[in-house]
Amino acid sequence: MNIVKMMKTSILMIGLSLIAFSATAQCHNNSKSWKTSYNKKHKKASDIVSLASGSKTLKTLVAAVSAADLVETLQSDGPFTVFAPNDAAFAALPEGTVENLLKPENKGDLIKVLTYHVVPGRIESTDLRNGQRVKTVAGGKVNIATNSSIVKINDAIVQKANVRASNGVVHIIDRVLLPSG
Repeated sequence: MNIVKMMKTSILMIGLSLIAFSATAQCHNNSKSWKTSYNKKHKKASDIVSLASGSKTLKTLVAAVSAADLVETLQSDGPFTVFAPNDAAFAALPEGTVENLLKPENKGDLIKVLTYHVVPGRIESTDLRNGQRVKTVAGGKVNIATNSSIVKINDAIVQKANVRASNGVVHIIDRVLLPSG
């Protein structure tokens, strides 16, 4: 009789173990499903280069960043603030300027121009103050002018502010900033 009782208890324990295992697996699957659903809805922001690559108005900037071999830098942790000239800003430069800068022999000049648009750290538009001078990665400073409705970086007007990326923030501007010298 003891053997029969022990066998029944063993079978009961195995059955309970299988039920518990099944419930744990189902919870784990639901957790994965929830995480997948959450990640799709709350996707992590793209890095600066991915963000610019996905924009219809920053194609020239993306080509310039690639030609200057700055892609990896702008994909790194940062944080960076980028004053990103839109395609119209590049088109407004004197004829042949962009093509000339994109030539391999002018890579140094291209890097100077592009890094003049980058500031170390994350600077939101609310952090910018009228009369402020901000040092760029290129070493020069840009002048900030603000009023209640417009923010200017040198002579460029910010068209769209605070485009957040995982490694910084982008402010889309209507002119290419050119460092002095």
